[in-house]
Amino acid sequence: MSQKQQGKPLAGEVAIVTGASSGIGAATARELARQGARVVLAARREEELNARVLEIKQMGGEALAVPTDVADPEQLTRLVEQAIHAFGKLDILVNNAGAGQDFLDSSPSEVRRGVEVNLLGALLLTKAALPGMLERRHGAIISVASVSGWLANDALYSSTKFGLRGFSRGLRRELWGSGVSVSVVSPGFIRTNLTRARAARMPGPEVVARAIARLVRHPRREVIVPKVFFGAPFGYHLAAAMEWLAPWLVDLALGGYYRRRRTSG
Repeated sequence: MSQKQQGKPLAGEVAIVTGASSGIGAATARELARQGARVVLAARREEELNARVLEIKQMGGEALAVPTDVADPEQLTRLVEQAIHAFGKLDILVNNAGAGQDFLDSSPSEVRRGVEVNLLGALLLTKAALPGMLERRHGAIISVASVSGWLANDALYSSTKFGLRGFSRGLRRELWGSGVSVSVVSPGFIRTNLTRARAARMPGPEVVARAIARLVRHPRREVIVPKVFFGAPFGYHLAAAMEWLAPWLVDLALGGYYRRRRTSG
């Protein structure tokens, strides 16, 4: 640990962040490094990963790039092994890798890929990361779901995010009192590659990165970010609540939207 890192909130911690080549993952890796953690960045795009590592090192942090396809179980095992080999342990896992895919236009292999990237990869990587955390009774598992995991608006994407939330809630209860915390971050619309086609103004991925860093220090079951949705305070919380309080109203709103989109296409 460098002298610059000493005294920072996450000094001495080691983190893996998946989907770290851009967007929320890249912002999270930078934020964790800024707070003193040594960070292992994982994604498929090696050139972009190396660029993110260079950025972190230039700001005085410690980082390692491990090109990884989260849909490959062997690569997930290797990712954990390389993190421990490089830094001696693993304290923080951020399951962020994800992809959007329209269900109706997807082939069976694309549907399988969507489930593997968004859900199964997170489960298997968590499985690989847990033994060391449980042995030391110290760790944090944080998964990036989505408001779409509360308010279903896309059959494939929402199903994986519902699943990721369910996995995290169940695991949180299984690990109660173990010293390993389990949390979920559910972002609304954030300015990333997945939302680049949308014209609406959106906050940057840094708002999610800061929420993740807070969950490492102060674990909670789940947080929804941002708090403001199209100018309405706690708008995403209200939208998520509508799925439970008045699902018929959500059916009318979103069902009508998708019907118009199908007929116009």
